[in-house]
This record gives sequence, structure tokens and C-alpha cells, in this order.
Amino acid sequence: MSRDQYTFVNPAELYADIKPQKQHMPEPGLDADLTPKADLGEESYRGTGRLQGRKALITGGDSGIGAATAIAFAREGADVAISYLPEEETDAQRIAGILRDAGVTVATLPGDLRDAEYCRTLVADAVSQLGGLDILVNNGGKQVFQESLADLSDEQFDDTFKTNVYAMFWITKAALPHLAPGSTIINTTSIQAYSPAAILVDYASTKATINAFTKGLAAQLAPKGIRVNAVAPGPIWTPLQPSDGQPQEKIEEFGAETPFGRMGQPAELAPAYVFLASAESSYVAGETLNVNGGMPTP
Repeated sequence: MSRDQYTFVNPAELYADIKPQKQHMPEPGLDADLTPKADLGEESYRGTGRLQGRKALITGGDSGIGAATAIAFAREGADVAISYLPEEETDAQRIAGILRDAGVTVATLPGDLRDAEYCRTLVADAVSQLGGLDILVNNGGKQVFQESLADLSDEQFDDTFKTNVYAMFWITKAALPHLAPGSTIINTTSIQAYSPAAILVDYASTKATINAFTKGLAAQLAPKGIRVNAVAPGPIWTPLQPSDGQPQEKIEEFGAETPFGRMGQPAELAPAYVFLASAESSYVAGETLNVNGGMPTP
């Protein structure tokens, strides 16, 4: 039976055929190598014109949540620029093809989010190739587990904060002059901001920072008519997990701790980003929308 995001389903039984499997991929990991494949909404997301004429920049848009969001945005009518690491070109080109099939303008902009100059150039290039910018999704992220703080190197701590926090700051600051009233900024945080795992101290710390950044900036920009919000995913099946985001012994039980008893799929996140990007959420600012399978948050 064909299904889209409007199909009535039992969420506890959804994706019962996609079980996480042990596998190790070198960081950053590729959707092309992920087993089983994550659902990005390629076959299921149905657009209704909710973002017609909009222009979006999505970091980490080659795979996982970023790719699912890019697909949804394109099918809702938005032109889309995606940022990703050069090593992820295979995934990026596959997603770019899906976006172009939706009939929108697509820009592929590879680079490293740890590089401030790339982040600033990224915004300029997105504006140039799309003809403007009114949706920014800060989604690209780094997650590498460490069992002990003693094993967490200065380099990893720095890389995690630069990728997850500094890039958000650099990109958002560069984007502001281009954002007119009605524009939206959406940041990806995590359940880790509320319930940090002992092995993800650096990653969880960045996600709590993103929550605070989102709420503070929302208050600052609301009078200018620019809304800032965040989405906090729970355990979602992406290449981040088997590329040292989780220990291998935890992969097969990934997501079992949620009330639904399963991991989520990127396709289940995309509608949240569409809602926050669209005019339907016109009175929503400073909000963190949790999409985590029912895990309690403050």
C-alpha cells in the first residue's frame, strides 16, 4: 500500500521492517553505505505548495534529517541549497537529483562547517545561486562517542563545538542581512540537550547551547518579523550513528528506549521543519519542537 505523511498509521508499528544493524563506517558516514537504508521520504513525502517560491539553505543536506528536510522543502515548492562535506558528494548528488525532479532550483555547496570563511561564503553562494534566502536550517552536526572524559581530546571537543555551534553562529550572522520579515531560522538540537548520554558529553553540551541560542535569538529577531525555532530529534537512523556516533554494541538496540520502542526515520522529522518554515507557524518563535518517539523533556 502506498503511504504518504497524511496516511493514518499506528506509529508504534511504523517502520517495523527497518531494524538497526551493527556496522561501522568511517566518519562522516554515507547514506549510500547505510544498512538498512534510512527513509528520507523519497517515495512518501507529498507536497502541497506550502513553501512555494521560498529559498532555503540547509546544512548537512546530503543525508539523514537534512536530506529528508531538503526533499520535503523542494516538494513544497522551495528552491534549496544544501551544504555538506566534500567526502559526501555521492549522497549530495543523489539528493540534488531528487530535488531537481521536484522542479526547483538546487545549489550544491560542499565545504567544512569548521571553517568560518566557508560558512560565510556558503551564505553568499546560496543567495547568489537561489536569488535570495528566506529559510535557514542549521542542521549539520558532529557526534562521536567517548566512554570517558579522559579520552575526549581537545581536538574532538573543538571540532564538535565548531561544527555544531560556531557554524550556526557564523552562518546565521552572515544570513541576517538577507532575511526579510517573514523569514525563518530553524536549528537542529537533540534529546541530548535534555537527557545527555554519559558517552556524549561534548555533543550533548552543544545541543543544550543550540537550545539557548535559539531562544535568545528568537527574542532578538521577533520584532523584526524573523522567527527562530528548533527541532529536537530523538534517536533517528542516520549515518551519524554507525560512524562512531554510538558504540557498535548499542546499534542493534538503537531507539528501543523510546515509548514507541523503535528508532525514528528522517522522513518523520521533515514535516516538523516544514511546519516551522511555513506561514502556518506564524505565531511560533523560540520553540523547541521535540520529535523523539515520546521521550519526556522539560
